[in-house]
Amino acid sequence: MKKQIFFFLALLSFSTLSHAAQKTEQATVAGGCFWGMEEIIRQIPGVVSTKVGYTGGSVANATYELVSSGTSGHAESVEVTFNPKILTYKKFLSFFFRMHDPTTLNQQGNDKGTQYRSVIFYHSPEQKRIAEEAIFLLNKSKKLKNPVVTQIVPAGKFYLAEEYHQDYLQKNPKGYTCHFLRPE
Repeated sequence: MKKQIFFFLALLSFSTLSHAAQKTEQATVAGGCFWGMEEIIRQIPGVVSTKVGYTGGSVANATYELVSSGTSGHAESVEVTFNPKILTYKKFLSFFFRMHDPTTLNQQGNDKGTQYRSVIFYHSPEQKRIAEEAIFLLNKSKKLKNPVVTQIVPAGKFYLAEEYHQDYLQKNPKGYTCHFLRPE
């Protein structure tokens, strides 16, 4: 009987862990240098983890050297795992639009080039719909002086950036960033 109870509890525990693992979603965004974006995103309640990397281009095995040349088509991006019970995708996007200027084409601060463009890489039709609605409402609100130029494209292969880029501003607190949260 003890073995059966132990087996049942072990099975229940495994089932709970599997269920808990399914309670997260992914978002992938780009909006300038990934260092500053990652630092802001990591502080949003409901964010479980962040990774910086490259996506949106046509070259396999993207590296910083290749992406920074502006020839790969990739954008410096942040892949975010979040708990949708704490942070909805819609709310996440409201932070995204506040942490960079979504009205500048291929530029954030001193960073210029297509690798610094504003992009939402959606992972589902629902994320695409929410992103389109968010841009429509932001433009309609007239909060910004110019129209939003953020692209909305399907998420593709994400190439993890080199280790020294991960958690960069945690490792280098006085490092460069042009990102900050603008008022709502």
